[in-house]
Amino acid sequence: MKVLCFGSMNIDYVYAVDHFVKAGETETSSGMSVNPGGKGLNQSIALARAGVEVCHAGMVGEEGRILIDRCIENGVNVDRVRMIQGRSGHTIIQVDQSGENSILLFGGANRCMTASFIDEVLADFGRGDMILLQNEINLLDVIIDKAYDKGLQIVLNPSPYDDALLTCDLSKVSFFLLNEIEGAQMTGRSQTDAHATEITVKPEPKEILREIRRKYPDAKTVLTLGAEGAYYDDSEDVYYQSAFPVKAVDTTAAGDTFTGYFIASVMNGLSPEESLRLASKAASIAVTGPGALDSIPWREEVLESLGEVTL
Repeated sequence: MKVLCFGSMNIDYVYAVDHFVKAGETETSSGMSVNPGGKGLNQSIALARAGVEVCHAGMVGEEGRILIDRCIENGVNVDRVRMIQGRSGHTIIQVDQSGENSILLFGGANRCMTASFIDEVLADFGRGDMILLQNEINLLDVIIDKAYDKGLQIVLNPSPYDDALLTCDLSKVSFFLLNEIEGAQMTGRSQTDAHATEITVKPEPKEILREIRRKYPDAKTVLTLGAEGAYYDDSEDVYYQSAFPVKAVDTTAAGDTFTGYFIASVMNGLSPEESLRLASKAASIAVTGPGALDSIPWREEVLESLGEVTL
């Protein structure tokens, strides 16, 4: 089985703030850094650091060499990454004193995918291989359709949740990995629109899982709840993993770390329970350090933290 991560590659501009900036407010930042990021790139590197071979596909702009180099440094195959004219995708990230983040995303090169490029990327992948997708690139619906026709297992992290997902045939997805807000939006349990950032009526996690199971009975689902843990549901079994308590410094790459480690664990033959545990531990380590990529732990560090040599 081969795994392809087809997703965004961003340059993150990260600002340390006392609190998130409000409308009409000017706030002084206590620190600033520039780092490689993007959900696609983060998840590819999490997969690689978790111990699986991964190919990344995507596009970067003229200043995006740093993004390609960081993939190579971490053992990610970049044969399917293209450099084009124009700007790379980038984000403006505020990180407050509690470690929570607020993100403004500019698509840039991530929004320049074409049908011919998708065909080129998928040419060497076939039945049984796995493709990991997020919602930070264009033509996600086309990628899902073409990957499904080739028999790939489709893993979707529907983030950010917006109207583009409404054009996708989500019945073709094999695995959903999503957080509580995305789960509420996806199932219509939030009483908000697709662009909402807060849940006005907070649904119970098991209610979200039941609704996803009803709508997509063939899919497996992982629902992450931050400090409240995570659930796995495959329509036959439901497992819960509590979060490992830590003092959070920066939660920017926690979800991407969890996603990469969970998928890597499944590929390595671990049970859903074991995969949840390993992914939760990896995410707990990630939030204790600043930045996105630099905070993603290596497999050896995660196992050592669990007190295990092999898993």
